Amino acid sequence: MGALLRRLLFSLSLLVAAATAPGAAAAAAARLSTSYYSRSCPRVEQIVSDVVAAKQQANPSTAAGTLRLFFHDCFVSGCDASVLVSPLSTDRTPERSAEINLSLPGDAFDAVARAKAALEAACPGTVSCADILALAARDLVGILGGPRFPVYLGRRDARRSDASDVEGNLPRTNMSARAMSVLFARKGITPQEMVALAGAHTVGFSHCSEFAHRVYGYRSADGYDPSLNPSFARALQSSCAGYERDPTISIFNDIVTPREFDELYFKNLPRGLGLLASDAALWGYAPTRVFVQRYADNRTAFFNDFASAMQKLGTVGVKTGRQGVVRRQCDVLD
Repeated sequence: MGALLRRLLFSLSLLVAAATAPGAAAAAAARLSTSYYSRSCPRVEQIVSDVVAAKQQANPSTAAGTLRLFFHDCFVSGCDASVLVSPLSTDRTPERSAEINLSLPGDAFDAVARAKAALEAACPGTVSCADILALAARDLVGILGGPRFPVYLGRRDARRSDASDVEGNLPRTNMSARAMSVLFARKGITPQEMVALAGAHTVGFSHCSEFAHRVYGYRSADGYDPSLNPSFARALQSSCAGYERDPTISIFNDIVTPREFDELYFKNLPRGLGLLASDAALWGYAPTRVFVQRYADNRTAFFNDFASAMQKLGTVGVKTGRQGVVRRQCDVLD
């Protein structure tokens, strides 16, 4: 009973933290609107959609990369395009240079840059890079078969970007579900919303170095994490054998339907097919397992909750009005 009570109290504390974390940021988020550019740039959504659709067709990894870019932006200093700043454009070390951000894919940055160039031609100095990234992430989810949802606009871009802000604000691939729940709660995200957002791992890939500790030298009879499906573990050992010589070797996060935005990611977890330790942890932790099962059983529930969680994520730490600027180039601070 004591352990059960502690779990209940911990879960309650996370819900309270998630409800109160936004604080002053809620006022800025309240100023966002789906019609923000209705007069100043009425074709903004169509322009972004056209650009990212073409980019995705040319480079199919763009969608997953842009989703990851959006998440990394919002969880560090808020959704303010600070992660887009190039280290070549500033004397300081920007977020993009932080170790955890070095693997963010170039195609995602390029998609935003192309959309920004098109919008500068149509509506100069009007649409922020932060809004472009939010729209691009939404559109690319839809292209892969996922839910389409309204995006609230009016974010401003950050005036600064500093790599020192990153550490401790992004989840690591070896984090426990409990630790991730605490981190997400600090951003105002509940455990259920966290699991829904984790469903983005239904697309994209991870480098072998991010899960090598699960398949090589693990302290078990077979040398791999026993929570892994044995056939899957052996296949990973074979596929990643040369990862130390070639760090670019990678594996799809969802090995069943890697290019479709669906609920298969959640169906994979109980089968031991979760690639990252942080994925498997969601099934191994009772407070998050219930949501994994819910989404594995019900695609509609996953899509609805993912859409709502993405809308909430898009309000984390936003800057509006004089709190930020509208950059002319997304990779250069104004």
